[in-house]
Formats: sequence, structure tokens, C-alpha cells
Amino acid sequence: MTMDYYAMTDQAIAEEIGRRIEKRRLELNIAQSDIAKEAGISANTYRAAVGGKAKLEVLIAIFRHLGELEQIDNMLSDRPYSPIARLKMEGKTRKRASSSAHDEPAQEEDLDW
Repeated sequence: MTMDYYAMTDQAIAEEIGRRIEKRRLELNIAQSDIAKEAGISANTYRAAVGGKAKLEVLIAIFRHLGELEQIDNMLSDRPYSPIARLKMEGKTRKRASSSAHDEPAQEEDLDW
């Protein structure tokens, strides 16, 4: 079943990730306290994470202990540039995104005083 993540709130997505972490923990028959200890977090922090309230570092530590770090590739794949974009960018590495107002400088309105 594919979920429509764009129709979900950020909190609902975070809770879904937590639900899946908890499901995987139960499949592996690992106690919450064991994951918390191995991840270097408290049991309360683990429970908050599976409730959808966690820092990214906490999720990474939990994924590591569950043996699920490769799931990071599924969350945000490293997509290659198109061949044309690659040629245009050759020798350049992007460090920033362009602002939306980069095309035309702001012009002052003549107040005619």
C-alpha cells in the first residue's frame, strides 16, 4: 500500500515513521530499553521517537541499532543530475540554491515628490 505523504501533515508522517520503527523492533524481538541503551538515549527519548517526536540524530541511532541504515537511501535518494545539467555544472559544485528574486534586482519606485 502506497501512502499519499503529501496529503499527510508533518506530524502524521513522523508518527508513521515511529510506528514502523516500533513494528520493526517487535519483529526483531528487541526490548525498548536495549535499543535506547545501544543508541545512547533514554527509554523516554525512544518512546518520544516512536511517537513522532525525535531529532534526526536519534532516528539515525535507532536505525543503526535496528540494522536499517540503508533505509536512509529510500528516504531521500541521491538523484543524478541530467546529462545537460551535468555539462553545465561541470567543474562547479553547488553550494546554495538560487533565490527566487535572483533574476531582476529590486527597483525603487519613483515617488515623484
